[in-house]
Amino acid sequence: MIANAASLPRAGNVSLSALLEGSAFLHEGMGRTMTQTKRSSSGYDLTPLNSNQRNVLALALTAEERRVILNQGTEPPFCGTLLNNKESGIYACRLCGLPLFRADNKFESGTGWPSFYQGIDDAHIAEISDTSHGMLRIEIRCARCDGHLGHVFADGPPPTHKRYCLNSISMRFYPKGVEPQQQVGGGE
Repeated sequence: MIANAASLPRAGNVSLSALLEGSAFLHEGMGRTMTQTKRSSSGYDLTPLNSNQRNVLALALTAEERRVILNQGTEPPFCGTLLNNKESGIYACRLCGLPLFRADNKFESGTGWPSFYQGIDDAHIAEISDTSHGMLRIEIRCARCDGHLGHVFADGPPPTHKRYCLNSISMRFYPKGVEPQQQVGGGE
């Protein structure tokens, strides 16, 4: 299902005291006292992060990572650290650690951004209608933390004919045999 970007929460300015309060809350209850854990069909935790959890995790991001992940920015083409990565493994969300793509599904698109034809699990990637820059595109975000990943286009290779075009800065690579650690914020 494609949502409208204007209807989704955005990261805003957060005071240090609010972040510290959120951090204390997360340490005490890990933010899950009232929330049932939601799992994807592939077994990963899809329980949405609340704003305090997201803000605590965002403290570890660089200014450029925040610009791209929290404010729907784009890194310049042909400069991302994961563009030419050929290792086997998993690409996960940089902010929350949700596994997104397998290296086996990566292909060379010639666009300057890492491209994949299929995600690990459709439930891990949210699609949002994006009308910025005078065109209609489909933005993709992490379904768990709402972090901006890139866009998806209908010009990829078989079998899906999709091209998930990602910002390297939005992902973290885990070599084969290393499982991504999903983050909650506040110390988990």
